[in-house]
Amino acid sequence: MTAEANTDRTRWLALYVLCGGMLMIVLDATIVNVALPSIQGDLGFSQSNLAWVVNAYLIAFGGLLLLAGRLGDLLGQRRIFLIGLAVFTAASLLCATAQSQGMLIGARFVQGAGGAVASAVILGMIVTMFPEPREQAKAIGVYSFVASAGASIGLLLGGVLTEAINWHWIFVINLPVGLATALLALRLVEGREGIGLKEGADVPGAVLITGGLMLGVYTLLEAGEQGWSSTQTLGLGAVSIALLAAFVLRQSRIATPLMPLRLFRSPNVAGANIVMALLVVGLFGMFFLGALYLQGILGYDPLEVGLAFLPSCIVMGTLSLGFAERLMMGIGPRAALVAGLAAAAAGLLLFARAPVDGTWVTDVLPVMLLLGTGAGLAFPALMTLAMSGATPSDAGLASGLVNTTVQVGGAIGLAVLATLATERTDSLVGDGQATASALNSGYHLAFLTGAALVAAAIVVALTVLRSQSPAMAAVEGEGERPEMEPVCSQAA
Repeated sequence: MTAEANTDRTRWLALYVLCGGMLMIVLDATIVNVALPSIQGDLGFSQSNLAWVVNAYLIAFGGLLLLAGRLGDLLGQRRIFLIGLAVFTAASLLCATAQSQGMLIGARFVQGAGGAVASAVILGMIVTMFPEPREQAKAIGVYSFVASAGASIGLLLGGVLTEAINWHWIFVINLPVGLATALLALRLVEGREGIGLKEGADVPGAVLITGGLMLGVYTLLEAGEQGWSSTQTLGLGAVSIALLAAFVLRQSRIATPLMPLRLFRSPNVAGANIVMALLVVGLFGMFFLGALYLQGILGYDPLEVGLAFLPSCIVMGTLSLGFAERLMMGIGPRAALVAGLAAAAAGLLLFARAPVDGTWVTDVLPVMLLLGTGAGLAFPALMTLAMSGATPSDAGLASGLVNTTVQVGGAIGLAVLATLATERTDSLVGDGQATASALNSGYHLAFLTGAALVAAAIVVALTVLRSQSPAMAAVEGEGERPEMEPVCSQAA
């Protein structure tokens, strides 16, 4: 085997290692949901405190993604990935052995922090390892499948582990996976040096961005319980926005910002993150409220819910791994994105007519196929466009920004859609409608709202994003790249 072939093989093996780590982290965001009733019974959680098993993870995860992505640029992305992986794996052991509510909630917070630190830099490492457009599109397709399909895989795996053994094993499984991923990453992933803390050692800025995001995620998670117009929601929301505004103002005025704002001048970076936020609202709402429809209306158990979502994973994987790269090289990432968004909107509209006495074949399967198609086309294109304005010194920041958009956008969207569904259901129950019918009408309103937001994403994609000719991107990818040029082909 030639040295060039050996290097190429190592790069692809490194990609699979990074995606394996990403899958473990993404799974953990949803795998716990299926096990919550068992956790509640074993540790004696009240209904309100039980939510903190999920919320503690989400607050740390959503709050640290941007900071972790930038630290990867400053200190070296592989180093930050391994630190995050070690923290995540150690916290998983604490979760698995937790015998009290406080210990489990605290370990989940640490686990979320480790997950954020590790996952924030993965996409940045991938686009740096694969600068050639065709290879990069294929690599991003693999990453996109892992990042987007992990939620439904988590539902299935959580159901299997919880029913076959017990809830502790949803955390135990992370230990061998985390250890193997770390050892393989040390061997296969190149350890590039960062640009140095002197380029962005902004401690006040780090406090502002982390505090603002964590407080924002907490406010959103509590808004459903406290009410959107409550003093707590409005007050904490205002403080969160003020902290983030202060961070942006500080970054625009200091010589070595933690987060250089030049990245956001790219229409593709800004536009792709807006589209991403609008899309994940609909998809997060579908996964959450769709699972409630299957359990509460159709009477599915947790394992059956996971199996019901499986077709979306299969379609998503087939497109992301087998066709996304060819489509993006053939018609461009923007065209592939618009096609994916149209399929996702159609799926949500179809789910908005699912009846109380629906069946899986006629009312659920077509939705899963359409949404799997939408995600399989849209996510690789969005990842490519969102990273298109990043230089090698900004790749971690761009990667962290994409992940933050997914997490925060999903949290906002889920809170809004769940509130709309609940208010609609309460109103209909008050008018004397049967509970099942009222619940279903609430879900329908949420799905219609999600479809409208995805339609808005299509408008943004058509008016803001710019898609370079695939042929030109391929030509550029064959030439030498100056050190500070974008690591992805710049869409024009």
